[in-house]
Amino acid sequence: MLFSFISFLENEKRASPHTVLAYKRDLETFMDFLHTAFEMEQAEEASHAEIRAWMIDLIEEGHSVATVNRKMATLRSFYKFLLKSEIISRDPTFKIQSLKKGRKLPAFIQEKEMQDLLREANFEPDFDGQRDRMVMEILYLTGMRLSELIGLRWAAVDLGNAQIKVLGKGKKYRIIPISTGLQKNIILYKKVFEETFSLIDGNDYFIVKLNREAAYPMMIYRIVRKYLEIFVQTTKKSPHLMRHTFATHLLNKGADLNAVKDLLGHSSLAATQVYTHNSIEKLKAVYEQAHPKA
Repeated sequence: MLFSFISFLENEKRASPHTVLAYKRDLETFMDFLHTAFEMEQAEEASHAEIRAWMIDLIEEGHSVATVNRKMATLRSFYKFLLKSEIISRDPTFKIQSLKKGRKLPAFIQEKEMQDLLREANFEPDFDGQRDRMVMEILYLTGMRLSELIGLRWAAVDLGNAQIKVLGKGKKYRIIPISTGLQKNIILYKKVFEETFSLIDGNDYFIVKLNREAAYPMMIYRIVRKYLEIFVQTTKKSPHLMRHTFATHLLNKGADLNAVKDLLGHSSLAATQVYTHNSIEKLKAVYEQAHPKA
């Protein structure tokens, strides 16, 4: 039935090769466990008890909560397929619950570190240097995603109204206001861009390589990491860290949660609320440091 399930994933579900391979490996591992621990030859024979035993075995082997939950999701899909194919009459994963994940607070850059970076980083006056400055400033001052920055075109940058129109997830547009300082630096960047490539076409990508083609993800990662390694202490150094920092700094300064949600392009408030925990931690630190009874 494994072969039939894999064929179903490839031909009917149109799953990606990566997904198909992951499912296949999970199921082969599960079948090996059934054979070794219970002398079972077919996954169709397994009950809730054997699946639960595999779950415990995975935990004891040191697999992360996310990994265990993913493997359980594979089994749910597999047994749902068997049930639909009338190979089994009951779904043995019905009572299996996902493990609860401990919630990690999003990492962010301290305000002083970010200020020092933007003030003291050595951005060369040539195109590469000014483009790098723009990458760092846009990510921090607008909170846009990596994919949004790469897809940004000059036509979406409205300097007259000090705003940028961003195409986000779900092909939804949102308007992000820009500060006076960022507005001035975009004007300077535009000048260097035109000196390098001649007049700007509205369809030109905002961030480009020296051949005028759009930037790519690893290029942006390298730019961000290059400057963060000099000024920032955190271990994570990625474009998404800049987005976390944008949201956290706004909330630390008292920004309305709904406004931050709209700026980030989140579809629900729940996705934005995770950043409030960083603000609460800051309040706790201030309280413990300043209150005489703390």
